[in-house]
Amino acid sequence: MSSKQRPLIAVIGATGQQGSGVVRALRSGGQFKVRALTRNPSKYRGVADETVEADLDRPGTLNAAFEGAHGVFLVTNFWQEGTDEAKQATAAVRAARETGVEHFVWSTLPNVEDISGGRFKVPHFTGKAKIDRIVTEAGFVHHTFVVAPMYYQSFLGALAPQKQANGSLGWALPLDPAVRCIHMGDIRELGDIVSGALVHPDRAGNGEYLPLVGDFMSFNEIVETLNRQGHRFSVNRVPKEVFARSPGGFEIAETLSYFQAHTYLGSDWSDRIALANKIAGRQPSTFAAWARVNMPARLS
Repeated sequence: MSSKQRPLIAVIGATGQQGSGVVRALRSGGQFKVRALTRNPSKYRGVADETVEADLDRPGTLNAAFEGAHGVFLVTNFWQEGTDEAKQATAAVRAARETGVEHFVWSTLPNVEDISGGRFKVPHFTGKAKIDRIVTEAGFVHHTFVVAPMYYQSFLGALAPQKQANGSLGWALPLDPAVRCIHMGDIRELGDIVSGALVHPDRAGNGEYLPLVGDFMSFNEIVETLNRQGHRFSVNRVPKEVFARSPGGFEIAETLSYFQAHTYLGSDWSDRIALANKIAGRQPSTFAAWARVNMPARLS
């Protein structure tokens, strides 16, 4: 099938971890033409068929970026300074409707305030969840919600093991490490779910929630998995109020407290996880398999 015959999918955030995975999966499948949307097209080094300038903070750039697109994948970045996710998503939804986009895929997260009855405040989760209604009410022919897990990649970044007071490497967290509560996955594989949803809108384009979950673990199980592969990591529990004093600590402490009380996804999502895997056409990578490649133990 020529590129002129293939439906076009516009991917917002094509240079990020989620968006780049979506671009790769769509290109690998070969059923769609892929347009990468980025603020700096000249710097794009990905595999999309074409690259177009688009900026969620400049709504005037979006209509042209979506022109001719059958589908749109949207992810917003809470952590980027000055980001107003609701404003950005509203602009993207409006532009997609105005340009005739049929299938809108939004990367969301659970509503922590609803799940916890207001006990926990995790704005980087709840802010995305509140956008779900905007997408639903827009009236697209098809819409899909994909749900990112805790990235395995976090263990190479924000959650990388740190040197402890006793000289060992590991973690000191305000979390009971024995509680199994963390839904995890290789974020690069979210693209398989997005691609599958776009290929099968009859099964995954009617407001379904499709989470990427490669593993469901306690922190003790995470450490045990790594240590079986040759590491010597430890994990210790520290009081929430102590952890919260560190830079950015309150947000992390509140997030982990929510996980412990309700799990990452907030409830039993086993049916949705099974559907997501079926739509993706594969089982996502386990943490052990990912870590073996990406966190190899150094020989002393």
